[in-house]
Amino acid sequence: MKKSLIVVILSAFSISGLNAQDYNLGGNKFGDNWSIGLNGGIATPLTHSTFFKNSRAVIGLDINKQLSPIYGLTLESNWSINTQSRMAAQKSGTAFDAFNLMLLNRLNLNNMFAGYNGQPRLFEVEAVGGFGWLRLNDFYETGEGANHLASKAGVNFNFNLGEKKAWTVAIKPAILWDMSMWDADRAHSHPNFNANYANWEITAGVVYHFKNSNGKHHMTKVRAYDASEVSALNATINNLRQDVSSKDESMRNTANRLRNEEQKSADLERALQECRNQGPKVITNNKKTLESVVTFRQGKIVIDASQQPNVERIATYLKNHKEAKVNILGYASPEGSAEVNERIANQRAEAVKNMLVNKYRIDVRRITAKGQGVGYMFEEPDWNRVSICTIVED
Repeated sequence: MKKSLIVVILSAFSISGLNAQDYNLGGNKFGDNWSIGLNGGIATPLTHSTFFKNSRAVIGLDINKQLSPIYGLTLESNWSINTQSRMAAQKSGTAFDAFNLMLLNRLNLNNMFAGYNGQPRLFEVEAVGGFGWLRLNDFYETGEGANHLASKAGVNFNFNLGEKKAWTVAIKPAILWDMSMWDADRAHSHPNFNANYANWEITAGVVYHFKNSNGKHHMTKVRAYDASEVSALNATINNLRQDVSSKDESMRNTANRLRNEEQKSADLERALQECRNQGPKVITNNKKTLESVVTFRQGKIVIDASQQPNVERIATYLKNHKEAKVNILGYASPEGSAEVNERIANQRAEAVKNMLVNKYRIDVRRITAKGQGVGYMFEEPDWNRVSICTIVED
């Protein structure tokens, strides 16, 4: 029995080493995969006793460290309640007749034979075995307490609960051996496994698993990358960063060009509005000449209300100077066909002529109106949609 238990423990360490190579795990640092558990149940002699009649209550606390999905360690402490007679209990002076502190090896049989899928299963079975210290407060028999070497072997039936698998409810049947047997022939004690010095220990408990560095309460499987994959990924990341940087630069240049175009458009709009609102100007050469510009909208031959003051100034001058005449030249901007531009230019000249005749009662014989097609007086094409009225006096 002793040899078998030693073989199991050595196998556990070997499997743990192999298991660490088989899995690429996240959340497997030293500070990860710790848990704490509370236990309660009964202990009763393994032989020569009635199971329930000679049983006594057991309470315990354990601290667990999972080294791999298969292998883990548990530091367990259990206390059994003193059920001796009142006289013996008073003599012993303690509420507990036994205490054991064990270092246990745990093998997860599900993960050993079926593999680990990245999180605990709902139900798992663990094989448990290890050694430790047993303290017996056997005042009733010997009048004093005694320290013994102990060993335990058992099975844990684990139910991992919750979406995060942070809690485990466990049922733990086991056998606890008192290995410090007295050999009368040799006159000293020696370790041995003997059923007459063993107890059934059946407990159940709840275990809380602390959160790991990976944000989970358990180990997770992660993909392993070799050096060539890492280099390729780094190159891809660098290319993406350069691409983002170049696109940012392109977006900044586009934004700058857009702002420049918007500024240019605003300047042109302001200049066009000033042109539309400008009054008549007098150019003095050999003759006294009055010139007024009437601006039209794109494709339009109707005089806007904002341009009527420019027409009225011509009418007023003609009324005050009876010998003066006016020459009206209509123009179009370059958009459209030559035929359309010729027609629009002529209609714009006629529009100013008709307003002078119909609204201001100027004699039609004093007015000359003619279209000039596309105008090139101004560098900006939009400003060439005009009729220019020129008065010349002898």
